[in-house]
Amino acid sequence: MDAFLISTGIVALAEIGDKTQLLAFILAAKFRKPVPIILGVLVSTIANHAFAGALGAWITSLVSPGTMRWVLGLSFIGMAIWTLIPDKFDESEAKFGRFGVFGTTVIAFFLAEMGDKTQVATVALAAQYHAFLPVVAGTTLGMMIANVPAVLLGDRIANRIPVRIVHGIAALIFAILGVATLLGAGKSLGY
Repeated sequence: MDAFLISTGIVALAEIGDKTQLLAFILAAKFRKPVPIILGVLVSTIANHAFAGALGAWITSLVSPGTMRWVLGLSFIGMAIWTLIPDKFDESEAKFGRFGVFGTTVIAFFLAEMGDKTQVATVALAAQYHAFLPVVAGTTLGMMIANVPAVLLGDRIANRIPVRIVHGIAALIFAILGVATLLGAGKSLGY
């Protein structure tokens, strides 16, 4: 349950103001069809985070527990720093109109999420918890918590969210996870 809840919370917070949330705002404004956009975000996120979770699980099979503890601890601290850096969005990431609203959303979200902090966080969380399904389900839910309101409410909420504060909280959580991992908090998981 910890893997699911922590994954959900971290990704929901980290996603506020992220380029994929900005993409959700743009797709909602452009197409004005929330259901196919939301379904596209869901399908894309499941595919992307399943890949990331599988990568995290695979990495743990290759690296010794002591090394993994350092890699994960430093990765979480790196994620804390990365979370504090504002994302920029290039509108060309949303130009796949010939695939319809759903297809455009799936493709644009999948590509925008490649190498994004929430994908990297999914890799690290899957490696940390050895819990592929709870982590992928949690990170997917976190993406939906952040992006569904962006699709449904669009510009009405975009300027009301204190992005700096939310990013600060997410960064603090990543930093705490990193330090705790380095200090041996994952020993029960084999680190």
